[in-house]
Amino acid sequence: MKQSKVLALAGVTLLAAGILTACSGSKSNTNSGSSTTFNYIYETDPENLNYLTSSKAATTDLTANVIDGLLENDQYGNLVPSMAEDWTVSQDGKTYTYKLRKDAKWYTSEGEEYADVTAEDFVTGLKYAADNKSETLYLVQDSVKGLKDYISGKIDFSEVGIKAVDDHTVEYTLNEPESFWNSKTTMGILYPVNKDFLENQGDKFAQATDPTSLLYNGPFLLKSLTSKSEIQFEKNPNYWDKENVHVDAVKLSFYDGQDQGKLADQFSQGALTTARLFPTSATYEKVEKDFKDNIVYTPQDASTFLVGTNIDRQSYNHTAKTSEAQKTSTKKALLNKDFRQALTFAFNRESYASQINGKDGADKLLRNLYIPPTFVQAGDKSFGDLVKEKVVTYGDEWKDVDFSDGQDGFYNENKAKAEFDKAKEALKADGVEFPIHLDIPVDQTATSKVQRVQSLKQSIEKTLGTDNVVIDVHQLSKDEVTNITLFAPSAAEEDWDISDNVGWSPDYQDPSTYLDVIKPGGENTKTFLGFDGTDNAAAKQVGLDEYTKLVEEAGAEKMDLNKRYEKYAAAQAWLTDSALLIPVTSRTGRPTLTKVVPFSAPFAWSGAKAREAASYKYMKLQDEPVTTKDYNSAQEKWNKERAESNKKAQEELADHVK
Repeated sequence: MKQSKVLALAGVTLLAAGILTACSGSKSNTNSGSSTTFNYIYETDPENLNYLTSSKAATTDLTANVIDGLLENDQYGNLVPSMAEDWTVSQDGKTYTYKLRKDAKWYTSEGEEYADVTAEDFVTGLKYAADNKSETLYLVQDSVKGLKDYISGKIDFSEVGIKAVDDHTVEYTLNEPESFWNSKTTMGILYPVNKDFLENQGDKFAQATDPTSLLYNGPFLLKSLTSKSEIQFEKNPNYWDKENVHVDAVKLSFYDGQDQGKLADQFSQGALTTARLFPTSATYEKVEKDFKDNIVYTPQDASTFLVGTNIDRQSYNHTAKTSEAQKTSTKKALLNKDFRQALTFAFNRESYASQINGKDGADKLLRNLYIPPTFVQAGDKSFGDLVKEKVVTYGDEWKDVDFSDGQDGFYNENKAKAEFDKAKEALKADGVEFPIHLDIPVDQTATSKVQRVQSLKQSIEKTLGTDNVVIDVHQLSKDEVTNITLFAPSAAEEDWDISDNVGWSPDYQDPSTYLDVIKPGGENTKTFLGFDGTDNAAAKQVGLDEYTKLVEEAGAEKMDLNKRYEKYAAAQAWLTDSALLIPVTSRTGRPTLTKVVPFSAPFAWSGAKAREAASYKYMKLQDEPVTTKDYNSAQEKWNKERAESNKKAQEELADHVK
């Protein structure tokens, strides 16, 4: 559903923590000279390995470990050199020049040297992405000068704002200044590709299960990928920065979510390095007893899972509706803002989250805004503060809503019933039949997902009454669910009324990375809202033209970041009031057992190079499970050091302006 990355609920992907040495009491084996393997799980097979065209987390999580772009994230979230040794930006903020390191090479999956990494590889990569209609073109098509005109066939690629100045210098010219441009360089669409290899591979380039269909310039080599079975990486022995690669191999085993006690068992047996825990499972009591001093909760990341509404449903292969009248009634209901708000206020999201984290850990996941409330800050006000100021102007129902993470700011039975009463009066006048039937699909093999959806059903039906609203749960195979949600080729095949198979992790450090993708014509309108294109009647009816105007006004503010964030807050406030999307949880914040040294992986709020349990460069392992005490101590130390490091990095940005 990334990513950036469209994320599959509770599936693969996002943010990690940063690098610290092990706390006292932790026994690290990284310097012991022994071979180290990071053993973990994956839940979704990639459609392909094409980092230049795919927006799916299932692809990104793999390729970001084997391909390096210009910059990467360090332990504190700062952008540091990778393929680029250094960079400069022009005084007007429109021209970025990157000096490439001369020791970077391309290697085959067997580790054999193929060619130097050159500036032309970056040019080739962007042209290939444009020619092949990359799913992530939205990231750069309005940024790089001339790129949109090239895509539409108006100019030759030689006129696009990217050029190889020489073998080791690549230059980008932007249409407008972008303070967050560098953060985009961690995304696959801006990675390099070798032209000769690309042409030789043809249609066989980046095949899902064929490691030989890629060249590698990153810290790891992909050795094998067997569908619904196993993925294996090995350390690239010739990597330019191999001193910062502390694990020798990575082994990912497929997990279908059925046996919730399996991961803890495998951790106990030494088969997994990290294990996500399920407090609602039958075996959790024993796990809690055996590892009472080792359960840690990872911090909330910037990825957000949501419940989406299909405002233009066309497919009914999976439905409980028995008549055209029921279909029409549901469509009309979902186009009514008061009805959608009623669902929002009727949905007990704490109960939903407790199906993941247990009652005691539910608050560690909860999120109330699509854009996390602390993602950016304007002066002394967080983004959440800015949204609060804007949204209260839409109605009294928002006056007492708390948008901070870690609590359910929406659930209110009185508000739900009041909004429903308003909706019902209007809908009855429009010939709507009650109850409204809402189809929601769920992966029947994933116990916790079924429990979550049942919780959603229970709270909404209890609050609004089954004579008014019925949630029809459709338990399907994993492939069936993804094929009608995340992997549906078009909006016409999005076969649901509401879906919690919706999620997003940010591509770069700006609110636009969230909001742009759901404008009409945006990359993810089909997955989030069930429609395609810019001229959709349902989208117009719910007011998305107004939303688009607000987003574009914010995007036009290039120089004053405080004003920019205030305008994006206005767009988020509109989206919140619309109730088209219901924010539910972050991806992280879950109870975990681990032997990864606390905060020894790269950190970032956005991008592809710092994803929790999916970014292996810098990661260090220790012999014994991390203790809760050591983890909390490490987190406290890291938070302090991160603030200091970020401040220093911000001050040094001026040195790059030439």
